[in-house]
Amino acid sequence: MRIRMPADVEREDKILAGLSARQLLILGVPVLAVGAAASALIDVVPLPVLAALVIPVVGAAAAAALVRRDGLTLDRLAWAAVQFRRSPKRRATRPAAPGAMPSWVGSEPAPLPAPLELPAHAIGEDGVIDLAEHGSALILACSTVNFHLRTEQEQAALVNAFGGFLNSLSAPVQVVVRAEAVRLYPLVAALDRAAPSLPHPALARAAADHADFLASLAERRDLLYRQVLVVLREPSGAGRHGAATLRRRAEDAVRALASAGSAAVVLDGPRAAAVLASAADPTDPNAAPPEGLAGPEDTITGPGWKEEE
Repeated sequence: MRIRMPADVEREDKILAGLSARQLLILGVPVLAVGAAASALIDVVPLPVLAALVIPVVGAAAAAALVRRDGLTLDRLAWAAVQFRRSPKRRATRPAAPGAMPSWVGSEPAPLPAPLELPAHAIGEDGVIDLAEHGSALILACSTVNFHLRTEQEQAALVNAFGGFLNSLSAPVQVVVRAEAVRLYPLVAALDRAAPSLPHPALARAAADHADFLASLAERRDLLYRQVLVVLREPSGAGRHGAATLRRRAEDAVRALASAGSAAVVLDGPRAAAVLASAADPTDPNAAPPEGLAGPEDTITGPGWKEEE
């Protein structure tokens, strides 16, 4: 027997007429207030004037409760807009308080950046992300599974294997599906550089034609690729054993996902940092950290300096 489940597993329960309790509250309170005010003013205020006052209020309440954009109701979008408006737009990683402004500064200074508090405090070489009081985390990159081309028996086996992975979880896990733009111009530039040095003219022409095809494809289409990440979390309080517990859980998850047809790989420190940097700014082509970057605890010296013993 197959049971259909909604894609949004956090969908609110419907209370009356297909509306949730939140929608009924947003819609009911203004309607009751407007109805009480209209019944008290119907003998005093002309009907057209009363209708002109009532209809916008009821319409705004109905729109806030019923209209959705990008999966969110208008009241939640309005609250998000208020929070965005009030939140600082410039942030700095320096937590120290700025010094007092000198008295001789006459002009009104611009607002200083607010402190930037990142959840990740450090990333180890093994990929374990230190979240301070929130514990630690580890990221797994997983391959996708072509489910629809499988037979019913194979689909049932994959579902059972993935269900076994979910049933084995004893700590928070987050599944993230990211979509990023594919940048073909570095590949096009590499083909253009390599084409003249190929051993045969036909190979050079083929490489140049392929570079032209990739360039035209990048101009005509918005190319995207999907990345599936599984983030394992270990709450705070585990101490030094938290990283070992995360690595053991990651090994168990790799085996469980392999039985479900997905090849999972634990991201080490540099690759985890690259994923976080790319998630923070997907449009930055240089989001990935360069190779050989010094660690936070390393001592950096300039040319001519010698560390004393």
